[in-house]
Amino acid sequence: GTGRARVGSIRSPLWRKGGTVFGPQPRDYSQAFPKQKRRGAIKMVLSDKLRNQKLIVVDAFQMESPKTKDFVGVLKTLNLDRKVLVVDGRDNHNLFLSSRNVPKVKMVMSSGLNVYDLLNHDHLLISRQALLEIQEVLQK
Repeated sequence: GTGRARVGSIRSPLWRKGGTVFGPQPRDYSQAFPKQKRRGAIKMVLSDKLRNQKLIVVDAFQMESPKTKDFVGVLKTLNLDRKVLVVDGRDNHNLFLSSRNVPKVKMVMSSGLNVYDLLNHDHLLISRQALLEIQEVLQK
């Protein structure tokens, strides 16, 4: 023989450029956040927006047709030129279609409201129905 040791595959982890012994495994590193703390954080951010006059409540978002131009006109009349979070209580399809192409504007339903979106946007434009739904959830 050659006098060298018997070697199986060149892909063995013992060899240079060989395989990895225990490679990375896909894992879920997310952690659950307590519901009470989540609600408390939303309450704090909402009260801060109210205190700093960054919260605007409208009766309802009535969009007859999905026109971005109409939605931008509403934002201009309300003097909203920075990042705006629009919250509505029900599935308002025309409002969603009108607002989705406007930069710096994000629309969420009241059930999907979260602290990150509230902190990431300068102004909060919310319908009365959505506000009532949020109050109901936060009183639990």
